[in-house]
Amino acid sequence: MSLWSTLKQPSAKYSLLGILSTGFVAGIVFWGGFNTAMEATNTLEFCVSCHEMRDTVYQEYKQTVHYQNRTGVRAICSDCHVPKDWVHKMARKIQASGELYGKLMGTIDTPEKFEAKRLTLAQHEWERMKKSDSRECRNCHTWEGMKADAQKQRSRKQHEIGLRDKMTCIDCHKGIAHKKPAGMKEDDDE
Repeated sequence: MSLWSTLKQPSAKYSLLGILSTGFVAGIVFWGGFNTAMEATNTLEFCVSCHEMRDTVYQEYKQTVHYQNRTGVRAICSDCHVPKDWVHKMARKIQASGELYGKLMGTIDTPEKFEAKRLTLAQHEWERMKKSDSRECRNCHTWEGMKADAQKQRSRKQHEIGLRDKMTCIDCHKGIAHKKPAGMKEDDDE
């Protein structure tokens, strides 16, 4: 049998091997592209690429300790708003795709529209953080890592109460990186 006839009619074994090899390579390329896209959407540059974020919450964030501090440690948008572990990250990315609908429909495309929706947007984020026990805060801040004796007396007392009552960061720290929305109820500000 000549080489040409073999190439024209390969055996089933080589056909299956070709399909599996092609699928394997395609899977690697897809997975690499998918992960690259996921990481690209976790950058500060991506987050502030739309004017709704750049002109509002980003400007507020730049005035906080999370942006600039004596140690030079900086938390970017994804550090607070995107979980680190893969399963929760994918769930958050799917949820965030719904936020793209609002972007496309122009629901917050002016400063006035953004301010009108700010409380609702904040409440959604506070609820998400409460349900996850402020998971993203705890990537950097832990009860065990706090140096209580270096805290002001009021802070130390509040942290002791929070630990005792199994509170989560967002219970007390609303407005830590963005201004508090107008119209907040008193129980939102506990």
